[in-house]
Amino acid sequence: MVTLMNLPIRKGKAPLRIARGHFATNHSHINYYVDITYQKTRLSEAMDMAEQLVTNFINDTPVDTILCLDGTAVMGTCLAQKLTESGFHTINAHQTIYVLEPEYNANSQIIFRDNNKKMITGKHVLVLMASVTTGYTAKRTIEAIGYYGGRVAGVASAYSAVKEVAGYPVRSVYDISDLPDYASYDYRECPYCKAGKPLDALVNSFGYSAL
Repeated sequence: MVTLMNLPIRKGKAPLRIARGHFATNHSHINYYVDITYQKTRLSEAMDMAEQLVTNFINDTPVDTILCLDGTAVMGTCLAQKLTESGFHTINAHQTIYVLEPEYNANSQIIFRDNNKKMITGKHVLVLMASVTTGYTAKRTIEAIGYYGGRVAGVASAYSAVKEVAGYPVRSVYDISDLPDYASYDYRECPYCKAGKPLDALVNSFGYSAL
């Protein structure tokens, strides 16, 4: 059974919801499931995330496109709005920012169709994710942006368990310091599996499926 609770530490108005247990992602086994559902789908919480993230990209960070992974398009739209508001000291004020979601091919590689390439090629692209746990997905996304001739403006997320990916710092609202006993394991080295503890749920960017 997966029991969600609010993280005791709250930043802004949007609480981080977590569940402790034994969970499997596509890349690893983890001891916490971090639920970003409401931050991704509820406008008030998405706006709150954007207000906290925008301070990391003011003054001298150009952003032409926000590439929204993990269903973060609502957050991305809010962040684009904040970046273009004149109230923030940002070079993006009053400029258009593209908000784009990636497409994946049969090999789970990110692709951009001809009509979307112009939003990546030659552009400063901010990668927005719900959470960064191992950094594997973020690294593949950074590689894809480079392949299509874009420049990475940064990596942002609601929660991150790592400080940087491929040399780029991960800017997040919540991080590993807010959940210090968070752990991610290669499935072959998972201590829960070795101890015979069954999985509580399979998790991905859409949520969890209890077992």
